[in-house]
Amino acid sequence: MPRVKDKIILVTGAAMGMGQSHSELLAAEGARVFVADLNIALGEAVAEGIRQRGGQAEFLKLDVTQEADWNTAVARIIERAGRIDVLVNNAGILISKPVQDTTNEDWDRIFAVNVRGTFLGTRAVIPHMRQAGRGNIINISSIYGLVGAPNACAYEASKGAVRLFTKACAADLAPFGIRVNSIHPGVIETPMTREALADKAHLEQLLGPTLLKRPAKPIEVSQAVLFLASDESSFVHGAELVVDGGYTAN
Repeated sequence: MPRVKDKIILVTGAAMGMGQSHSELLAAEGARVFVADLNIALGEAVAEGIRQRGGQAEFLKLDVTQEADWNTAVARIIERAGRIDVLVNNAGILISKPVQDTTNEDWDRIFAVNVRGTFLGTRAVIPHMRQAGRGNIINISSIYGLVGAPNACAYEASKGAVRLFTKACAADLAPFGIRVNSIHPGVIETPMTREALADKAHLEQLLGPTLLKRPAKPIEVSQAVLFLASDESSFVHGAELVVDGGYTAN
């Protein structure tokens, strides 16, 4: 039986990379997926591809930094599907700079997408999940929400914020039957990392202590999303699910 059959799931940053992979796997496992992104052409293509393979998907234009966009997107889902079972806060950006070169604009932009976007999305779905008496929020953080590394101070700070925001939400929302967890991917092959991974020396630097000595495929993170989105994870709450090939193991 499909593992998330008939669940209504919203995935942000879903037009490419991990978000696309999450959307496609969740749809293949029976969910009705709302593919949300700023990129209309790519987002529509992802939703259409899912439908062509027999899945259920609709595209929503969403700027995660804008509260009005969230309100519109959530209202649309309630209108179309009647509820929201799972929110996957996947949208995120990376600016690779050491702290001494990071500008105020760099810092604010990363926090707007990675942290404010996660906060706004979570707050937007809570009333509907409370009314239903259940819900499930999955926040995509990073190994760099757990450990430090050079040349990404703002990104790492934002992902650390997502990690602890997740735990705070788990404490606040447990009485309403809403589970909240974070996923911490290691180095993943996505459009965002393609250029960096193409350089062998840079690849070795990025992999660092990764015990499996390779980057992950997006599907390997999506399998973790699927687990948390499914009822198989019914007692997993406030947790950090690390998918990093052993990067943080030593």
